[in-house]
Amino acid sequence: MPREIVVHGSAKGFAQEITAGNHRLSADEPQTVGGTDTGPTPYDLIAAALGACTSMTVALYARRKQWALETVTVKLGHSRVHAADCANCEAKDRLLDRIEVEVEFHGNLDEDQRQRLLQIANQCPVHKTLTSKIDIRTRLRGSQ
Repeated sequence: MPREIVVHGSAKGFAQEITAGNHRLSADEPQTVGGTDTGPTPYDLIAAALGACTSMTVALYARRKQWALETVTVKLGHSRVHAADCANCEAKDRLLDRIEVEVEFHGNLDEDQRQRLLQIANQCPVHKTLTSKIDIRTRLRGSQ
């Protein structure tokens, strides 16, 4: 059974407390949109999950190949763009979520290894999840 994630927040604001197993995180919105900026936004958390998974996947692959990868840095940003601006998009004239990802590999790697690691970066499980059809089922849980 997957680990249960619990998110709890007051209806008076945007700040949220997140529990994932023994780990505690927070989420919020910036002050410019009515939040208190006490944590990353939900979209920041999605980008962070993608970045962490990308880095872990690339590092695992390099270890298995015994390549001289020392560190991985992944920089991400989320934006919403008009689908009309996207030449490869199916739907036009609506907003499309875009996550820009830049990956840096540090270590004694040749260009072929760097290119292969870039290919592997796009195969991390979170990347696959975010680019697939996701079935989210929301139901009411007993509460008072």
